[in-house]
Amino acid sequence: MSKLNITDELRSNVSYHCWLQYRKIEEEAWIEQYQKYCHIIVVAEDSPIKTSALSELQKGLTSLLGHTPSVSTNPQQSSAIILATAEDAHLYEDVIHPVVFEQVNDDGYIIKAINDNSCNKLYLLGKQDKGVLYAAFHLLRKMAQQEELQSVDIIENPRNQFRMINQWDNMNGTIERGYSGNSIFYADNQFIGDWERIKDYARLLSSVGINAISINNVNVFKVETKLITEDFLPDVAKVADIFRAYGIKTFLSINYASPIELGDLDTADPLNPDVEAWWKEKAEEIYSYIPDFGGFVVKADSEHRPGPFSYNRDHAEGANVLAKALQPFGGVVIWRCFVYNCLQDWRDRSTDRAKAAYDHFKPLDGKFLENVILQVKNGPMDFQVREPVSPLFGAMSETNQIIEFQVAQEYTGQQIDLCYLVPQWKEVLDFDTFADGKNSEVKKIVDGSLFQFKYSGVAAVSNIGNDQNWTGNTLAQANLYGYGRLIWNPELTSEEIAEEWITATFGHKPNVKETILNMLMSSWPIYENYTAPLGVGWMINPGHHYGPNIDGYEYSVWGTYHYADRDGIGVDRTSATGTGYTNQYFPPNSAFYESLETCPDELLLFFHHVPYTHRLHSGKTVIQHIYDTHFAGVEQVEKLKAMFSELDGDIDQAIYHNVLERLERQLKNATEWRDKINTYFFRKSGIEDEKHRKIY
Repeated sequence: MSKLNITDELRSNVSYHCWLQYRKIEEEAWIEQYQKYCHIIVVAEDSPIKTSALSELQKGLTSLLGHTPSVSTNPQQSSAIILATAEDAHLYEDVIHPVVFEQVNDDGYIIKAINDNSCNKLYLLGKQDKGVLYAAFHLLRKMAQQEELQSVDIIENPRNQFRMINQWDNMNGTIERGYSGNSIFYADNQFIGDWERIKDYARLLSSVGINAISINNVNVFKVETKLITEDFLPDVAKVADIFRAYGIKTFLSINYASPIELGDLDTADPLNPDVEAWWKEKAEEIYSYIPDFGGFVVKADSEHRPGPFSYNRDHAEGANVLAKALQPFGGVVIWRCFVYNCLQDWRDRSTDRAKAAYDHFKPLDGKFLENVILQVKNGPMDFQVREPVSPLFGAMSETNQIIEFQVAQEYTGQQIDLCYLVPQWKEVLDFDTFADGKNSEVKKIVDGSLFQFKYSGVAAVSNIGNDQNWTGNTLAQANLYGYGRLIWNPELTSEEIAEEWITATFGHKPNVKETILNMLMSSWPIYENYTAPLGVGWMINPGHHYGPNIDGYEYSVWGTYHYADRDGIGVDRTSATGTGYTNQYFPPNSAFYESLETCPDELLLFFHHVPYTHRLHSGKTVIQHIYDTHFAGVEQVEKLKAMFSELDGDIDQAIYHNVLERLERQLKNATEWRDKINTYFFRKSGIEDEKHRKIY
């Protein structure tokens, strides 16, 4: 017997397939309903994306129903699944009028069943071939969920134009903020060449509607700078070929100093004609390898990365030189707004990192070229477990914007601790900015509808690596799945998304579905309970960012992110007595956060410095809230572990042991947070716990 290679080993692991399990259906009634459509797949003109759709249907239907459908180009089949685009009118015009396609956008699709005594057909129709692929995944999802097909009549469009994943992979194989092993793209400063695993990743992303990916870290160092050269562009092109077949456009993060590091220039000044010519020539070279290259992702002038500030230029001038180079090819520049001076003196309480993005970019509204998109983090700080929505959303009505989330759990448990993030993202997307009056929610800004942006959408930092289960903790797969489904349709509830993922991953056992749903839906509040109280954030170990270190964050000096002293805690960001950050919001939000009476408890310490004896809306004092939530958090993790332990024997054993091991580590982490946070604030405040529990 030959030794399994790594791909075979991975593919024998249930968790490797994530939500594309396609578990065999056991109930005869469902098999009978589905099989009458699924003996033949009709597809006319071929394309790489249609080939992917056909392959996925054959794979999925074989697994679900136990037989492989045949393929035909003959639309006269009496029973079949029909794959067609708007241009394949001969395949559908007898049942679907072409005018229906006016309701479908470029990535949208139609799924329609036709049933009579002699004909049972399912039409999977897209305006473009991407829509056909998304329809195929939707059909397989419905079948895996065991939903009826006989009366299905769906017209579906994604809400967001860009639905993007940012890989923070380095070419040495590491992943910045990676918690699931090493890169699936790189090792030893070269491409690994595991094209099959990259293809499987493309399948996962496409199945939830992702249509764009940047394949290297936004912090672009020496070797990665060469990705835009002939040394690596042939391999980038191979990766782009794989993603293209799944409707995903490839981007690269670039080093702003590339004209110096790669060329013979001594400047990267965006207004220098030689620099402009250099980028123009570089764009031509990239597109000669990848004709549909998406464009550049840029981190500049933040955390030691080079940028236009070195030449006394602003961000618009910096971005526009790149945009000019990409414009003839249809490429875009995605310019990150995570810009602040990490070396400033945080002991000066008038210094406020939360204000930085708005202060840098708001004055530049309307100065960017139309193929520049600003990428704005969901909050003003850095993916904390709780922070307000960035006031930059809605503040720039003349500049394309996309929002940036972090699927990787850098500050939310690092895929050790369970933290289902979809509810957090929904809160952000549903937040009303009042930028154009009431009902100016963030989701309407980032989908482009509020200000009619040419380009808009959502991006997020990926949480995958080369671990067998992709995400370290198998339950962290729910965040990747949930991210894709939510940004496709922000009106889905967190519960709906979780239930979909659980069924696709674990099957239909009621106890499994109920237990894991309860675990996911309670996990964000639990994590918040034993970590950061009342929106203060940042009390984490420097460097790796896991575990408590109340004064230890690397870009801080004692207490600078919570300003705790013997009398009180929190950051005064009011306009009356503090940094003035509240003024960056539109009214009535500015007044809402400014006032102690209306500021919500969960963000109190983000906006206000208050005495430990200040009473929250809950009726508790701040200090008692800190004690209670940190004790409660540990108890809740103990319950999570007990709940999950009852699933032994009901789910795959490898998954069971993987998750249980993570829950055991989470309990240790929660206990450490409880003891260190409570001890710190007891000693700082001198106030006893009202319940007389042991505080060290």
